[in-house]
Amino acid sequence: MTPVLELRDVALRHRGSAVDAVKDISLAVEAGHSLALVGESGAGKTTLLRLLLGLARPTAGTVRFDGAELSLRDREQMRRFRRSVQCVFQDPYSSLDPRRRVGAVVAEPLRSLGIDTRSSAVPKVAAALDRVGLPADAMDRYPHEFSGGQRQRIAIARATVCRPRVLLADEPVSALDVTTRVKVVDLLAELKQEQGLTLVMVSHDLSVVASLCERTAVLEHGHVVEQGDTAQVLGHPAHPYTRRLIDSVPRLPA
Repeated sequence: MTPVLELRDVALRHRGSAVDAVKDISLAVEAGHSLALVGESGAGKTTLLRLLLGLARPTAGTVRFDGAELSLRDREQMRRFRRSVQCVFQDPYSSLDPRRRVGAVVAEPLRSLGIDTRSSAVPKVAAALDRVGLPADAMDRYPHEFSGGQRQRIAIARATVCRPRVLLADEPVSALDVTTRVKVVDLLAELKQEQGLTLVMVSHDLSVVASLCERTAVLEHGHVVEQGDTAQVLGHPAHPYTRRLIDSVPRLPA
């Protein structure tokens, strides 16, 4: 089966830098499956997410979408890509325009992709808000009127309103309290199951990774040092760096 997203021998060096931010990265994401990118800050996780989103171009290797090399100059391919691949960011407040009502925020992908007009988007926005557990009247309110967990639900509604095939999530629950974090993780799992979403997630929280992702890739200093089935990677790590990550997870005293 052709992966929906793939990195082949990818490297990226930022302008002015003497070293690659990521190097020799090869990853494949199968349709309907889930992949976690884990590692310490500066390991290159967000850089890979930007490459997968088409927000950065590799200095070596290729990013592929449905088997074809992703070309930022191919307007038809990029239109299909933008409709198929959406993102949820780490901070739900800064990712939502505080000057716009929630209905307009959630409808933005539908309008910017030319899928719906303002009026025809309304029932789809209401359905998206309902799927994430928010009432339809939330459309008429502003982001600051909601809690952090509710704002992240709004961000997820915006990302899924156009029924994308792939959801890329950058630390989607790290800014939330523990109880709300569990609810958002459950929500992502439900959406993945109900809509057949392909999920790629950056996370420091290995418990979230274990709950949501079937495969895990571990990054250290811009290199993938280990990847495979999540239960195997986290339960029986082969690389010393992975073992250090797991050992650093806080545990309650017995």
